[in-house]
Amino acid sequence: MLRTLDSVESFGGEQVVIRCDLNVPISDGQIKDAGRIHAAYETIDEVLAKNGRPVICSHLGRPEGVDQALSLRPVFDYLSDKYSDLKFRNPADVRTEDSVVLLENLRFDSRETTKDAAEREVFARQVLGNAKHVVIDGFGVVHRKQASVYEMAQICPSVAGRTIEKELSVLERLSQSPTRPYTLVLGGSKVSDKLGVIDALLPKIDKLLIGGGMMFTFLKAMGYDVGSSLLENDQLDTARGYIERATELGVELVLPIDVTVAASFAADAELENVDTESFNQTRFGDSGMGLDIGPKSAALFAEAIIGSSTVFWNGPMGVFEFDRFAQGTKTVAEALTRMDGLSVVGGGDSAAAVRHFGFADNSFGHISTGGGASLEYLEGKPLPGLEALID
Repeated sequence: MLRTLDSVESFGGEQVVIRCDLNVPISDGQIKDAGRIHAAYETIDEVLAKNGRPVICSHLGRPEGVDQALSLRPVFDYLSDKYSDLKFRNPADVRTEDSVVLLENLRFDSRETTKDAAEREVFARQVLGNAKHVVIDGFGVVHRKQASVYEMAQICPSVAGRTIEKELSVLERLSQSPTRPYTLVLGGSKVSDKLGVIDALLPKIDKLLIGGGMMFTFLKAMGYDVGSSLLENDQLDTARGYIERATELGVELVLPIDVTVAASFAADAELENVDTESFNQTRFGDSGMGLDIGPKSAALFAEAIIGSSTVFWNGPMGVFEFDRFAQGTKTVAEALTRMDGLSVVGGGDSAAAVRHFGFADNSFGHISTGGGASLEYLEGKPLPGLEALID
């Protein structure tokens, strides 16, 4: 059974290390998507309410040593608006008297991610300092044996925070007890990034909708021309296998019937909407590249989503960062807000997209903060950081 904050009545005024996932996108010192920060508030506030003194820690990016471009200072500035007495410390600093602390990027120290368990334990104890309690709240890191996730949870009493609890509840519904009809919507650039989740969920779903760059590998596998679109030639046989398996399982595979084709990969590129069967009949010829699902496909996808009781969406339908190639992703997001049932936005680029378009988080059943860890859970892989929190 997962140990949670429900088991703690009071922290007795002691410091509590909270391992969050504050790995947020930052550009020019500005946070571009604060979703993961907001997700951590509930746990931090509950620790405060239970007379604990939070020591918040996280990683940011993949620095090789100290890299000020990946400092958590912008996160500190953001959090300071909510926690006025927040202090910013390095993991080695003494912080006995502080009431609320944010530690600098844990990955500035190589011991956080080393494969040497003894070194990870030494660093975990340093992060703990005088704290006697640990709350692990970042689902996005529980798939890794890292000092602040795995070792720290074993050194002293540890529980899962509310972010992990919520994520796990939703993932269990998606993998074990979905309400049907159940639709899986996949996008993003590569089929190879989604192999595990397709393998795991294909026997459990009713419909599989494929968009994004990965759609061209499926379309090519079915014999369509795709011009100079993104293509994984080494995954063509894999795509054919999924097409055959979907038929055998009675899963409806829905591929785009039209594509928004551009002359080049650019925000202001010339574009044309064409049916998939006549891809190379555009004025761009073989040099045209698909950058979004077309309007007819977007409407088809929206209809399938609205008619479902459970939808899990992972990956944009096109290059949504370019306004002219964002309509497919926006239509899918809007459809999820209109369905009657559990709508799950699978984190990463999908979460960034819904916020980019201005949708409120509460317009969806759940926006995942788990990233690759959530996909690994759905694939049935063991998650070390989660296992450390289970009795």
